[in-house]
Amino acid sequence: MLVYISADMEGIAGVTTLDQIVRGGSGYARAQALMTAEANAAIRGAFAGGASEVVISDSHGTMDNLLVDQLDPRARLVNGGPRPSCMAQGLSARATLAVFLGYHAAAGAPGVLSHTFSVNFTEMRINGRQTSEAEVNALYAASKAVPIGVLTGDDQICEVARKAFPGVITVETKHAVGWSAAESLHPERAGWAIEAAVESAVSETERFVAPLPPDELIVEVDFACTLGADYAASMPGSRRIRPNTLAYDAADVDRLLQAIMSWYYLAALSAQQVSAVAHRR
Repeated sequence: MLVYISADMEGIAGVTTLDQIVRGGSGYARAQALMTAEANAAIRGAFAGGASEVVISDSHGTMDNLLVDQLDPRARLVNGGPRPSCMAQGLSARATLAVFLGYHAAAGAPGVLSHTFSVNFTEMRINGRQTSEAEVNALYAASKAVPIGVLTGDDQICEVARKAFPGVITVETKHAVGWSAAESLHPERAGWAIEAAVESAVSETERFVAPLPPDELIVEVDFACTLGADYAASMPGSRRIRPNTLAYDAADVDRLLQAIMSWYYLAALSAQQVSAVAHRR
């Protein structure tokens, strides 16, 4: 039995500030250690529950945050980027169950360090509804008939998951106090809870059923600046519906992810240009 884990950083216990999640910040190294410890807890839980294989995707930022030499050697690691399926890279129809570790709320929603893929996106909607990274990645999992068994993160994303993913087990690692403030579990307690949740889910995989992806997939993104939308509009199939908003009709979930990633990188290029001009003044 193959269990797939996608590991983000913002929802990890004890992680609350930008200084912790951005490479070069004084708190980043500690956040890497906390993320790796929770990843190991999830891996232990998966094997204890009956998994024969575990694939874990490093899914935060530059996607090379996990301390590889400290990771449970029984797991295979997907890291680095860019990559076609982004946070869901390595997830295939061979997986019996997926675990979303350290996840966070959507851009424009309350929650610790909430965003959706890019700080250059102020909100993302799929079929008209505000959407988090967890929900986008769950669509990809559903396209492979893989259900979401466990999600961990703050109380805000856990509430979203309980509504969106039937039967999912959630672990609230912290309670959001503000965008960069939280009341958090001790990392050791969070690890115990994650290990137990994953073991429980993996030992009873028959409880979980992946929903069918919707027939229609229309993604809309509000960009933080008009220049970002200008850059992103160059992607074929993009429709400009407002000065800062693009839409795209995706034929399937793979193309949905391709559109999101293309907009992501094009908006990042625009942000670099704005920053360069600002520094020359």
